[in-house]
Amino acid sequence: MSDVTLQNFDHDVIAMSRSVPVLVDFWAPWCGPCRTLGPLLEKLEREAGGKWKLAKINVDENQELAAHFGVRSIPHVIAFVDGKPVDQFIGVLPESGLREFIARVTPDPGQIALREARQAAAGGKREIAREAFQAALAFDPGFDEARIDYIAFLLDGNALEEAQAQFGMLTPRAPQHDAYAALQTRLEAMKGLGDLPDEATLTGRIEANPADLQARLDLARLLIARRQYEPALEQLLAIVRTDRGFEDDVGRRTMLSVFEMMGDAPEAVSRWRRQLSAALN
Repeated sequence: MSDVTLQNFDHDVIAMSRSVPVLVDFWAPWCGPCRTLGPLLEKLEREAGGKWKLAKINVDENQELAAHFGVRSIPHVIAFVDGKPVDQFIGVLPESGLREFIARVTPDPGQIALREARQAAAGGKREIAREAFQAALAFDPGFDEARIDYIAFLLDGNALEEAQAQFGMLTPRAPQHDAYAALQTRLEAMKGLGDLPDEATLTGRIEANPADLQARLDLARLLIARRQYEPALEQLLAIVRTDRGFEDDVGRRTMLSVFEMMGDAPEAVSRWRRQLSAALN
């Protein structure tokens, strides 16, 4: 438990909640219900063993924070996860109600392991990331979100065979995930690399015949496998402009998948989306 003020709020609540959920208890010494709720929360925090943290804010001493979060009646508890408020309640809940509230905002072990895997992967700690991905899937083999991230991680390391094996273990629900189509496109592009002509041959075919849409599609797949997304989009857009129906609208469909792969370049995606929209209208 920590006593939080405006000075340490960012550190003890916002930053901390990126690692574990933080329950912020807005209270005051004169508040009778607060004296009932506070000890219950402290007891449950001790039982949790670090799975979530409790932060207490005295509203009399921190009126700016109370006003910012719209606290008008206390006790008022707000749960923070990943730096954002995600749930709240006002008044005193029985212990069973508190446990239900905490369960809603506390990620399960698989979610915790996935978060660790993503952080390690972003930091270039691939062995740690691999172990964390595998831990997340050991907790829940049907955890498609974790497996999709793991497959992308494997493709980043050119572990194509392992990525294919993991792809085959996705559940029937996996296509509902936003990242699924993009991952499938990338995996298929990498699988087909050995069967594609080299870049110089494909470029030569396109220069000799700009309407050679198969050459453009093959070149786009080659570039996608190399993660050269914008040059790939150039070829795909040319397909859309030339023949929207080519291979069942493959140009547009593949462009949409590439947009998902370019999540870290929103301005570029917006620019290409506008070009695709213009080509379709």
